[in-house]
Amino acid sequence: MVPLRMADPLAKKSIVIFFISMSLVMTLALGVYASNRLLTHWLLVRGLEQTFLPQENAIDAMLKTFADERKGSVPEEVSGLRLSTASASAPRLAPDDLTAIKALFQHKTGVSAILDAAVMFPANSHRMGLQQIPWYRDRFLLSPDTLPKADAKLEFKSLAAVPDMTWEGKFGRNAVIAYRPEGANPAMPSLLLLTRQADLLSSLRPLILSISAAIGGLCLTSFVFAGILLWMRFHDQVRTNRDIQYLAHHDALTGLPNRAVFNARLTEALRLAQAKASNIGVMLIDIDKFKEVNDTHGHGTGDVFLQIVSERLKAVFDTHLVSRLSGDEFAVLLTSVSDPARMTKLAANMIAATKVPCVIDGKEIGISLSIGLARATDGSWRASRLLHCADLALYRAKHSGRSTFSWYTPELDADAQKRKEVEAGLVKAIKFDQFKLLYQPQYSLRDGKLKGYEALIRWDHPTKGTVKPDIFIPIAEDTGLIVEIGTWVLNNACQEAAHWEDKTRRVAVNVSPAQFIAGETQKRVATALRNSGLDPKRLEIEVTESLLISNTDAVIETLREVRDMGVSIAMDDFGTGYSSLSYLSLFPFDKIKIDKTFIQNLGKDASTDAIVTSIVGLGRSLDVIITAEGVETEEQAILLSAAGCDLVQGFMFGRPDSIDSHEANFPAFPLNTSGGLWFPQERTRIAPAPEATDEEPQRPANFAS
Repeated sequence: MVPLRMADPLAKKSIVIFFISMSLVMTLALGVYASNRLLTHWLLVRGLEQTFLPQENAIDAMLKTFADERKGSVPEEVSGLRLSTASASAPRLAPDDLTAIKALFQHKTGVSAILDAAVMFPANSHRMGLQQIPWYRDRFLLSPDTLPKADAKLEFKSLAAVPDMTWEGKFGRNAVIAYRPEGANPAMPSLLLLTRQADLLSSLRPLILSISAAIGGLCLTSFVFAGILLWMRFHDQVRTNRDIQYLAHHDALTGLPNRAVFNARLTEALRLAQAKASNIGVMLIDIDKFKEVNDTHGHGTGDVFLQIVSERLKAVFDTHLVSRLSGDEFAVLLTSVSDPARMTKLAANMIAATKVPCVIDGKEIGISLSIGLARATDGSWRASRLLHCADLALYRAKHSGRSTFSWYTPELDADAQKRKEVEAGLVKAIKFDQFKLLYQPQYSLRDGKLKGYEALIRWDHPTKGTVKPDIFIPIAEDTGLIVEIGTWVLNNACQEAAHWEDKTRRVAVNVSPAQFIAGETQKRVATALRNSGLDPKRLEIEVTESLLISNTDAVIETLREVRDMGVSIAMDDFGTGYSSLSYLSLFPFDKIKIDKTFIQNLGKDASTDAIVTSIVGLGRSLDVIITAEGVETEEQAILLSAAGCDLVQGFMFGRPDSIDSHEANFPAFPLNTSGGLWFPQERTRIAPAPEATDEEPQRPANFAS
């Protein structure tokens, strides 16, 4: 497994978010604490001011009297205060004046018990006086900045209460109340009172504690709530990162390691193998015809099918790395088992494990795998080279009948190079119109007349000459170029047939399963007929059995739409598959073509004769025309005629060639000459055919006209 990197960008982002969130929480806590301190300070100030305000009028009168009667006089001593020489000009209240001030507060507030000192300043001189009075800080415990605060506040308001309180929330014993009547004349002096704040703090403590408890509860709740949010956010982020890391290295559907992990492990295994002088092996595994599973049963069933296949792979390759490289392609890395014999046994075990079909939603679906094997035998191998070799072996396995495995051999590189050349040449052939059509005639065994042609494509390569379709058609099917090539054949065959002199002759066009697209094929046929002006009754579409096995409903619907146009449908290569009889009744066929593999042994093998007879009998019972392909000898023609076959084509009657060449060799073959070709006097091998007539073979009753 590829290790996770701790410096992943998402992890960094999570850490940054965590610290930012914690900073915000701390800032909130500090803000709550500061609010608590400010509230406490405000309550203390308001308490001091409320103590003074009820006696404001009496104080005003006393200050006026003091200003009138003792203007300029200064007492020698004031209890609790000691004046320096620098402040000798500052007026001070005598002890009896302080007693009188205390008496003003005694009745309602009891402030006389906490009032320690008072001093009065002339107008416009309080700033200097505040700065010069030497307060006994060891007795009154005033902080150094208390008096400057009172001095500053008195400039802007008539009453200023300044408690002795530090920023961290520590309280001194005393507070200062500075007062000067608002709107007083310049001669009115100011009053400075020194009072103990401990008692006032004691009276305010329940309220402060209640408010502090509420603020603390809010702060704690904020901490808890923020912590929960942070935990959830961080937990979700960690889980998300873990999921992202998992998905980055695993296939979401099957849970197998993906291509990136496989390539990394393969590169590491090759490096270790080079260091240890050991070997490693690779298998590439492809699901045969997986697209048909999706098309027939749906993508949901296809996903379950892939999961079942992956489970069987893990069961067989238990101790080895199994990865899903793409949609239907898997890979296996073999490090502990790398000798050819054991790798071959594992591949055979995997093929054997697919013999049991899987059942999904009550539907039984067969599993077919093609496997390509390659082995790194020295230190010069690279991951890309080893995978390429395994892919070449896989390609050979798929073209060797599927559901098998194949080893890589050096000859496959040459084959791959040829395929690349052919593929590149096909692209140019389509672009520069290097294809041409040849036609093979189809004759009636009843009267020897030419009934039509089968269109066969050839590639006129500019340097290699004519290239046969069995060379380039499989490659075109693998690369998807067959769709364009098939459309070209259909259009050109219709165009040429429309210009033949004999308007009764039909043209047959093969449609490969790779180019047959349900919902699109009928549109292409309609377009070809419309553009060429060809009578639909003269066009015949040939399809193979392999087309019938996949997506039956869609294929039936498409073939019926083509047949409704008036085009006839032929089943090509009949008898080569395993499902011909079971599917034959489901499709609207007008003709059955017996494959040439049966015709080659006709007259030489009794079982082959019986098969051909059965096919002809089946066709006649279904009221469809029977055509035999690959007829090369007179004996084959005689036997087919005796069996009741309708049409024949093969080298005996004409090789694929141009229409002009065929017309030059026409008319038809003789009918009843000595040792005649068509109808000999003795029919000993196969049951007699119906009487020959000059009429064309009867078209099936269900043939659309």
